[in-house]
Amino acid sequence: MLIGVPKEIKIHEYRVGMTPAAVREAVAHGHSVLVQTQAGAGIGATDEDYRRAGADIAASAEEVFAAAELIVKVKEPQPAEWPLLRAGQVLFTYLHLAADALLAQALLRSGVIAIAYETVTSPAGGLPLLAPMSEVAGRLAVQVGARCLEKSAGGMGTLLAGVPGVPPARVLILGAGVVGSNAAQIAIGCGAQVVVIDRSAEALRRIDALFHGRAITLFSNRDNIEREVLRADLVISGLLIPGAATPKLITREMVANMKPGAVLVDVAIDQGGSAETSRPTTHAEPTYVVDGVVHYMVANMPAAVPRTATYALGNATLPFVLALADKGWRRALAEDPHLKNGLNVAAGAITHKAVARALNLPYTPADAVLA
Repeated sequence: MLIGVPKEIKIHEYRVGMTPAAVREAVAHGHSVLVQTQAGAGIGATDEDYRRAGADIAASAEEVFAAAELIVKVKEPQPAEWPLLRAGQVLFTYLHLAADALLAQALLRSGVIAIAYETVTSPAGGLPLLAPMSEVAGRLAVQVGARCLEKSAGGMGTLLAGVPGVPPARVLILGAGVVGSNAAQIAIGCGAQVVVIDRSAEALRRIDALFHGRAITLFSNRDNIEREVLRADLVISGLLIPGAATPKLITREMVANMKPGAVLVDVAIDQGGSAETSRPTTHAEPTYVVDGVVHYMVANMPAAVPRTATYALGNATLPFVLALADKGWRRALAEDPHLKNGLNVAAGAITHKAVARALNLPYTPADAVLA
């Protein structure tokens, strides 16, 4: 199979769909790989590195999309790339369609087979292709939150760790999943006061055991959320409902009553965001202020650390890329129900129930498409 790796064109997106090491594995499996020139520049991988791994280099994205049977990306296709997609072509990337009706319509019109990293599951019940970026984003959320708390960045001027005689910042983390547990790890390591809210008692027990009681754990209800949002210096949201839009747990009224100069980092923004005041931003202009509260809403946070993020993502995606290339998408999905859960669009239909519900569009089961 011919695998195509175009250069990412989203603003300040420096990751790449396949590393040279991943290309070498694909070539060893008997596949051809076409990489757009400079696609790996953001992670320090040159065209020559890809050539040594066995790839051919294309001069343009148009060349990659026109030739490839399987497109491997990181971020969702941008509007300039929509016309390049074609019927029957397999697209393997992050999509987050629940928050992007226009992209969903473009994919439906194209006839592409769109498999989303974020809805591929694992036998253990997790999301193996979302997990590595959630780990990066959770840890990065504390880092960018601490920066946004600085006065020069619009924050209240509080040091996350505090100093002797002056208390540290209070960090509220919504969600005890992969994002939340990684954010808690870094925030606790920095010496902050940490509160974690989740609706799963088992997840809260895990947080309590993992950090030996150094994080305050609270069950998710309206009282606890409102009280802690208003007390927090930094709020990090790591909420996730696979394939669906993120619930708006932070109301506009709560934001208006937060501390002046407090910071809200919404890792859930690529699924619509957790606050009524949330809207996507970019690394070029990452923040905005509402009612004195600094909002950091970058929808591709891990792109800030593309080397770490690309290799972490590539470790997780490579087995699935090889399965799709070795077997073809129909057989690969038929034989792996967890990869089949990643199928979002096929044959002009939405094939993921949560995505269809979020977009208010008809749902076609994946099995019907495979049949």
